[in-house]
Amino acid sequence: MDYFIGREKEIQLLEQVLAEDRPAFVAVYGRRRIGKTLLIRKVFGERLTFHLTGIANVTKEQQLANFQAAFERQAPLSLQRETPENWFSAFQQLITFLETCPPGKKVIFLDELPWLDTPKSDFISSLEHFWNSWASARNDVVLVGCGSAASWMLNKLIHSRGGLHNRVTTRIRLEPFTLREAETLLLRKNAALDRYQIIQFYMAVGGVPFYLDTFDGQLSPMQNIEISCFSKDGFLRTEFDHLFQSLFVRAERHIAIVEAIATKSKGLTREEIIHLSGAPNNGSTTQLLEELEESGFIRKYQPFQKSNRQSLFQLVDFFSLFHLKFIKHANFRESGNWLAALESPTYRAWSGYAFEQVCLAHVPQIKQALGISGIFSQSSSWRSKGAENGAQVDLLIDRRDHVINLCEIKFSGEPFIITKAYAEQLRNKIAVFKSETATRKAVWLAMITTFGLKKNEYSGSLVQHELDMNCLFS
Repeated sequence: MDYFIGREKEIQLLEQVLAEDRPAFVAVYGRRRIGKTLLIRKVFGERLTFHLTGIANVTKEQQLANFQAAFERQAPLSLQRETPENWFSAFQQLITFLETCPPGKKVIFLDELPWLDTPKSDFISSLEHFWNSWASARNDVVLVGCGSAASWMLNKLIHSRGGLHNRVTTRIRLEPFTLREAETLLLRKNAALDRYQIIQFYMAVGGVPFYLDTFDGQLSPMQNIEISCFSKDGFLRTEFDHLFQSLFVRAERHIAIVEAIATKSKGLTREEIIHLSGAPNNGSTTQLLEELEESGFIRKYQPFQKSNRQSLFQLVDFFSLFHLKFIKHANFRESGNWLAALESPTYRAWSGYAFEQVCLAHVPQIKQALGISGIFSQSSSWRSKGAENGAQVDLLIDRRDHVINLCEIKFSGEPFIITKAYAEQLRNKIAVFKSETATRKAVWLAMITTFGLKKNEYSGSLVQHELDMNCLFS
């Protein structure tokens, strides 16, 4: 399995770090199972001088014994010592080894960095001293710190206010695969899927490489979801709680916020989140929201013509959305419930919303299909002030060339039909948008569907741009 589909930018950046004549402190973070460790091994490989992986839920003494075992595997016998009593001694031992290495770059890879920082271990202060007193003065040192625990990576390393303040020279947040990358992975597994099926699977698990790699090519996407998420031993059945516990300290606070945001598809304001989740109205909630955003679970966005204070937080992690909608309340004592639910109104409502989220995750591809990649534009959403008409636009592209694209997103298993009644709804939506926003720009309607539009009198007169799901794979 090649996890490096689509990691070209990250690989290029790390190779550039290796080529530069200066010390480098690289922080790599991202959600669990996203492929961080494999990225570092792929790029540096045999060029790694020293590699240490932290162990979860062990003591300081066990971590130091782990360090010693790694040191004995990688350093010459002449430098072997007793297991260090503290992290300061461990880093001094590492310095002695690095100073005996041949000329050239010395790459130190500390994987699962947050796990090394056990309570009262002084790990972080020893790491600070190692970097500030020795490594930062050498042009031949590349220190790579990697971890899934977003709160630790952000607060202790990237946004450190202590001895590591502004010490990180390169920051990489590893993102999930796009649809194109997911397609490449699945086809390499000899899965005979069309793009509609790939989107169906992506809507449930997102672009997490490990989730995609579990796909059984002899089963349909829906059968794979049934086994992975709803069978007694399905590996994704308990993934939600494990995921949050691995990423965040006191993860129940983050879960409460995510569950609150999930109650409204368009998202919630900060005040609404506090009300629904019971979170305190202070800086700690702001920090929790930042951690969730940095980890890719939520996004903060400003609706069209709204101020920053009116920003909304929306749940955008596909697996979390799927878990909260279906897995959390599933009856695991009976098999086949998921497959039986595929014709239910709940599934149809979820699939429509999930496809909207797929489109929002692929806005650059949509702009390319519209032919506006070279035009400055901003994407947002809009909702009518009037409760009686309920008009809303989930994707709005405000362009510098005096055009606004209103994107109407529809998920269906066949070409979508614009009926007379729906055409009237669209005309009303455009009219209300123009009236309430008082825009002077041209307003063009773009339909984004799975299989395109069935041609009729309404599709031709209303729609300026027609896009199907293939544009999302570009």
